[in-house]
Amino acid sequence: MSEVNESSSPWREGTGSVVGDTEIRYNSRYSAVGGGYGGGPAGAEVKGKDGENWKFHAVEFAKGFAEMSVEFGKGVRDVLKQSVIREDSILVRKVGPLCCKVCRRLSFLNEYLPEDRDPAHAWSVIFFVLFLASAVLIASNDNIYPTTSVKKVCIHPPSASRISLPDGRHLAYQQQGVPAELARFSMIAPHSFVSSRLAGIPGIKTSLLQEYGIRLITYDLPGFGESDPHPSRNLESSAMDMLHLSYAVDVTDKFWVVGFSDGCMHAWAALRYIPDRIAGAVMVAPMVNPYEPRMTNEEKSKMWKKWTTKKKNMYILARKFPRLLPYFYRRSFLSGVHGQIETRLALSLGIRDKALLEHPLFEKFWQRDVEESVRQKNAKPFVEEAVLQVSNWGFSPADLKVQRKRPGKGIMHWIKSLFGQTEEILTGFLGQIHVWQGMEDMVVPPSTSDFLQRVLPDAMVHRLLYEGHFTYFYFCDECHRHIFSTVFGNPQGPLTPEPDPEPEPDQSPIQNDDGETQDTILDDVATDEENVSSVVNPDKEDYND
Repeated sequence: MSEVNESSSPWREGTGSVVGDTEIRYNSRYSAVGGGYGGGPAGAEVKGKDGENWKFHAVEFAKGFAEMSVEFGKGVRDVLKQSVIREDSILVRKVGPLCCKVCRRLSFLNEYLPEDRDPAHAWSVIFFVLFLASAVLIASNDNIYPTTSVKKVCIHPPSASRISLPDGRHLAYQQQGVPAELARFSMIAPHSFVSSRLAGIPGIKTSLLQEYGIRLITYDLPGFGESDPHPSRNLESSAMDMLHLSYAVDVTDKFWVVGFSDGCMHAWAALRYIPDRIAGAVMVAPMVNPYEPRMTNEEKSKMWKKWTTKKKNMYILARKFPRLLPYFYRRSFLSGVHGQIETRLALSLGIRDKALLEHPLFEKFWQRDVEESVRQKNAKPFVEEAVLQVSNWGFSPADLKVQRKRPGKGIMHWIKSLFGQTEEILTGFLGQIHVWQGMEDMVVPPSTSDFLQRVLPDAMVHRLLYEGHFTYFYFCDECHRHIFSTVFGNPQGPLTPEPDPEPEPDQSPIQNDDGETQDTILDDVATDEENVSSVVNPDKEDYND
């Protein structure tokens, strides 16, 4: 038996060199007691070897997978070098010069690397580590800086007065100041974008309105607040709504129109389409069409460069792709939560405007106004308002300029002009137009007022030094008083109500029961005071006798 075992050893060495040494040694003695490998100490030894082999194979598999990944990456790199990163490829021609320029600018950083390190490999590792560190910091930002509580938009119960328009729609409005019968001046104010009838003249005091005898009427534009939407509204329909509102609330005389910011768009429409009902216009930071064809390139450039990139993009979307606006609006003021006005409307503000926006009174007013504006949770009215701002108005502010109407053509007009029978007719808006413009306003830049003064030379432009977009119109008692005194002069108070006429005394003849008429002489009729005195002092006449 020993001879057989010894003769088999060369065969084992040969097979071991081919297959490899598995480190498993088989005992020549078969255990008859255990009936196999697991029945004795030899079986336990083999079981322990199996656990070690599993770990060994797992490590070897991981090493092989890593080597294969490296080789796969090298293969991808070679493919990219041969197909994409070639000197004649489009990518290299477009991006290559820029990358080379950046690398030359940053080549001085290679001096800080060790001499035995390849800059390409070293900087790739450095940028990867920076990326991971930035990702960790961003992920842990919520724990480092606790987030402030978000205030949700609250929809309040309906509280507006409403009128019925000829087309069946309802228009919500609000009144301030003196009653209709005592109003010396009536003012109607359309609101601006993301606003409502609650805005009016922000912070105006009722005592100031009564001092000047002013009745201020504000209303919700179609689709805003509690007003019904308009199926196809434009600036002419906006002017007609204002006209119907004036008649419905008993404004019989001409009224003044008040506009602020982009709400002045509806004030311009009133001056254009219903000039016979307008006494004058008060406009603070008036916005015009940013694509107004009569503006010079310099005026447009000064206006556009003051705006933020987001605001410019929103104007471009409103003009070219208005269907995309609801997506941005639902992520902004229609999201159901409150936010800062400069972020919601993409406004660029000055120092004084930012200080005003941080005041608790302004924040409370702004949040309540937005809640009323988005009451219907419908993006369509806001899209319509944005599109109206940048589309063709159908007129230009220059059309409101007062000028002589050109005489008609023909023989009859020529004959009338010879004999002096032609009447001089003026066109445009004949009333007063007052414009207040803050010189530090970056929402409606001063170049806008320069354009208005150029095309409307009769308009009175009041330039305000150190004033921004909101500071002169919001919560400024002195500013409100200055506006009223400029437009209306000295305060005269409300109108004095006329006393009711006294009834005339009945001078018809008195008839007796038998139908006979008694003649009465008014001079001999005693007054009530004489009758009372005679009752109190019955003996006075006898005493005098």
